[in-house]
Amino acid sequence: MTQPQPNEIYLKDYQVPAYLIETTALRFELGEEVTRVIADLKVSRNPECQQSKPGLQLDGHPDLVLEELSVDGRCLSAEEYQRDGEQLIIADVPASFELHCVTVIEPQNNTALEGLYKSDGMFCTQCEAEGFRRITFYPDRPDVMSVFETTVVADKAAYPVLLSNGNAVERGEEGDVHWVRWQDPFPKPAYLFALVAGDLKYIEDSFTTMSGREVKLQIFAEAKDLDKLDYGMASLKKSMRWDEEVYGREYDLDIFMVVAVDFFNMGAMENKGLNIFNTSCVLAHPATTVDAGFQRVEAVVAHEYFHNWSGNRVTCRDWFQLSLKEGFTVFRDSEFSADMNSRTVKRVEDVSLLRTAQFAEDAGPMAHPVRPASFIEISNFYTLTVYEKGCEVVRMIHTLLGAEEFRKGSDLYFDRHDGQAVTTDDFVKAMEDASGRDLTQFRRWYSQAGTPVIEASGSYDAAAKRFSLTLRQSCPATPDMAEKQPFHIPVAVGLLTPQGQDYLLGNGATTQVLDFTEAEQVFHFDNIDAAPVPSLLRSFSAPVKLSYPYSREERMFLMQHDSDGFNRWDASQQLAVEIMQGLIEDHQAGKELQVPEQLITAYRTVLGDDSLDKAMVSKILTLPSQAYLSELAEVIDVEAIHAVRKFVRNSLANTLESLWQDVYQANLSDEAYSPDADSIARRSLKNLALAYLLATAKDEYLQFALRQYDAADNMTDQQASLTLVAHSEFTDAADELLDRFYAAWKDEALVVNQWLSVQASAPAEGALKRVEALLEHPAYDAKNPNKIRSLVGAFCGQNPVNFHHQDGSGYAFLADQIIMLNKQNPQIASRLLGPLTRWKKYAPARQQQMRAELERIKASGELSKDVFEVLTKSLAV
Repeated sequence: MTQPQPNEIYLKDYQVPAYLIETTALRFELGEEVTRVIADLKVSRNPECQQSKPGLQLDGHPDLVLEELSVDGRCLSAEEYQRDGEQLIIADVPASFELHCVTVIEPQNNTALEGLYKSDGMFCTQCEAEGFRRITFYPDRPDVMSVFETTVVADKAAYPVLLSNGNAVERGEEGDVHWVRWQDPFPKPAYLFALVAGDLKYIEDSFTTMSGREVKLQIFAEAKDLDKLDYGMASLKKSMRWDEEVYGREYDLDIFMVVAVDFFNMGAMENKGLNIFNTSCVLAHPATTVDAGFQRVEAVVAHEYFHNWSGNRVTCRDWFQLSLKEGFTVFRDSEFSADMNSRTVKRVEDVSLLRTAQFAEDAGPMAHPVRPASFIEISNFYTLTVYEKGCEVVRMIHTLLGAEEFRKGSDLYFDRHDGQAVTTDDFVKAMEDASGRDLTQFRRWYSQAGTPVIEASGSYDAAAKRFSLTLRQSCPATPDMAEKQPFHIPVAVGLLTPQGQDYLLGNGATTQVLDFTEAEQVFHFDNIDAAPVPSLLRSFSAPVKLSYPYSREERMFLMQHDSDGFNRWDASQQLAVEIMQGLIEDHQAGKELQVPEQLITAYRTVLGDDSLDKAMVSKILTLPSQAYLSELAEVIDVEAIHAVRKFVRNSLANTLESLWQDVYQANLSDEAYSPDADSIARRSLKNLALAYLLATAKDEYLQFALRQYDAADNMTDQQASLTLVAHSEFTDAADELLDRFYAAWKDEALVVNQWLSVQASAPAEGALKRVEALLEHPAYDAKNPNKIRSLVGAFCGQNPVNFHHQDGSGYAFLADQIIMLNKQNPQIASRLLGPLTRWKKYAPARQQQMRAELERIKASGELSKDVFEVLTKSLAV
């Protein structure tokens, strides 16, 4: 039987809500078998609604049990309302009234982890985007904002901590039961509602705002994790201060709380005053957390805190506007991280993610604009396009306006729309009004999908001392739109003299931002004494693919001399990419492979340059990833890319062996662990050198790794040793080290997740059998998203040579997991589908295998909206 097509929702069909909710009073009676939710709402007709007598339409999941429904104290009979799917409709209601609703739910059986559910015995919520409808009947849309009062009632011994949004105003107890009443004075949509109840401990601190108010800060976790919260607290205080200094935004409640939860579909959630975090995004300790984990905690804590203004005080009118809060807030947290650490390294990391994953999304069946035009299931649009490309769109506005005008624009935006649910157009309009710049054409970044391509060429007129730069832009067709209009692209340009110095350009600076707005434009630079080497798209000033006919010598020149740190790194990447693409062609033709001397010379030069920041050296000397090389390929040849990358790595390892050994020894340190930028850079470079040394397959370097593992006082060095050995040719040593690691850390869930990922991503033959065995291991829990991502996600997303095994076993494995998860946790199931959706990028044999598994999923039974949407769009291309 064919599954009915779920309804597609379109931005063009948006209508204002017929009714508004002035106040929302909730009472939760938490129980082990059932939980009762009593909701009392003050409802009034929306004066902006044009319907003469609209009915009240509430959202509610089909599993909700409705016990009681009354209007102004009168109980409604079953004939006076209608339940249809996820809708409850009361056709006849007055213009203003009080609605009383009692629902019964079973949080302990809620495996979707949306709405109210249980995580390791703790009650918690996740209501974004549409989880509140799993709690009670309500207009579950972001443009209905209400003042909330929440009373939480539970057994005192089992749930001593009862939390919700806002400030605690009253508490009491009756026998074995206690209760706490919370009031949030700021209107918010239902997706920002939060509740937590459990046996939790906390650390406490305070923050004095710029106006002199003292705010209590609390971070809650299980008792065993209390020693892992200090870094999160320090990050929170730095975030609060930074937001005051850079954006003038002050926190507004008396208390700010964070809770660490192990079962969580997302990274974290910005609920007003009560942020709920995946444990992986807030717990941090040198013994159990790697450097990247510390940086992630700092960034995510900042991101969720910054949402207090860019998302909570000013929120989205509808879910098509999701990037209004997420793109803007990702930009804010990215700038915060850049200020706290290395700005150039942060930019490299952000662009690496964009180029490998978001560009792939733009080129796939799920391609969509930053502001989508339609969706079936909004959970599928929490994407890199909405977040990371949305961030880049905000960054381009910042680049075009400059920091001062951008700050004026953000001030106007917050002041003009405080307490409102608005659109991306409102954001851009505030930037226009504050700066006087016309951003009409720029708005196309919000409505057109795909990654623009810039083809650039240059010519030099020695007699006129003029350099001319010609830019041509195009954008490939995407499923929603074949023809694209030209984008407004800020192209940051520098010109280098033959001696490697920056020319001063027409604006009197060494970098000039060009307004590239036509399909083709020519830009002239005068008073250029000699033919320059152009440094294009400095700091990656726009999310585009750039083509310029650089010679290898010019790329090496930019690696050595460009004053823009990002472009120095990019020159190294593009040099390696060009060489590796040639070697892939040689490999496919059966030719003998040889690494050109230019790459070896470039690496040797960087290794010998003591003036470079160690973090940048580490980035420059890291070869382009298999994912990036695959994204650049017309047809992905998994084995060829893997073989060539391994060959180049091994060649660099053996040719520069003595230099790698010098770098490794020079960066050993007896200093106590610190997650500061300089220390992270030193460890990064040291472990990169160790990776190259192990690639020589010499036993003496295996001993380096084992000694580092045993001597490590931090998880960064220990896990680096574990991963490098586990991914090396030393299989016996790898098995022994993996066993030792698990025995030492089996009681630390987040560390065990790392252990699972190391094995799932190991490129050796037989990886799938190991993964299948780990599915039965006591360390794995098929209901925990963190475990699923660490094992299934890591194998399918980070182990291409095994996932794409020619026998198709990896595809069948993923399909089996998705079929199972479709019923259990649709959000996680749809996100895991990603590797199969790119089936058209592969050769015909693999296309057939991947498509067959997509068809098998389709035929497996009733699909969730989440999986149905991704599946049908993938099969339609």
